[in-house]
This record gives sequence, C-alpha cells and structure tokens, in this order.
Amino acid sequence: MIKLTVINRLLVAAAALVLSSAAVAAPGQLGAESSMSPAAVKERIKPVGSVCVQGEECKPVGLAAQPLAGASAGPRTGEQVYNAVCTACHSIGVAGAPKVGDKADWSPRIAQGEKILIQHALNGFTGKKGQMPAKGGCAACSDEEIANGVKYMAGKAK
Repeated sequence: MIKLTVINRLLVAAAALVLSSAAVAAPGQLGAESSMSPAAVKERIKPVGSVCVQGEECKPVGLAAQPLAGASAGPRTGEQVYNAVCTACHSIGVAGAPKVGDKADWSPRIAQGEKILIQHALNGFTGKKGQMPAKGGCAACSDEEIANGVKYMAGKAK
C-alpha cells in the first residue's frame, strides 16, 4: 500500500510538472485567458447579418459584400444567359418552351412584341402550349439579363 501511494504521488507530481512547463512555454494558450480576451469575445458574438428595411439604403455584409468568383462587372449577354439558364428548356422544348431557332415556335410569340415576350419571361406565363416559370427559375438573374436572353433567343428565330 505504501508503494502505491508513492507511485500515485510521483504520477501527480509528473503531471503537474508537465502542465506547468507547458504553461511557461506557451503562456495564455492553455487556459481561458486567450478565449476570454475582449477581442476573442467580440469576434464570437458579432452579428452574422443585418436587417434591411424597405426605403433605407442597405449595405451587404459578410459574404454578400464579396463579389462572386468569376463574376463579371455587368449583366451577362443574351448568349451567356441562354447557355447558363435557358438552354435547359429552350434547346429541346420542355413544357412547351419554344425551341431556339424554330421559326414556327417563335413567330406567334414574336408577333406579340418584344415587351410582352420579356414580361412573360420575367413574371412567368401559362399559355396554350405550356408554361414558363418567372425568370425561367433563375432567381439570381437580373431583369436585364432575362431580357437579354429573350432577345437572343427571339433573334435566332428571325
């Protein structure tokens, strides 16, 4: 029993020695001192977003304030929008979508005027031949980009 007590005391002493030498070698890294510093606490509790009220100027924060990798400075061209979004339906006629370059599909639509075509593309449309979701389902596309895509596709059928 005496040997066990001596061994326990030696183990406790060795552990204390290891911990104290680690604390001397890297001060502030072992305890709560570094994680509880005012700067560390402020970083942990900072807001992750903000509320934007209609009528006020809203400034993007965090990731929203950073430009997307490979994002262009201006709106995409009609061909870029078509290749990225519209081709999924308009290349093969999904849900009655007029196929790009098909004059028979596009002629009655073009006859309604560019303004109506763009309005249908922006707001969605259900017609005799099928339906189109608003913005072709591209919530990230600007109105100008959608208009560019419509003009591009209609131009291919003239």
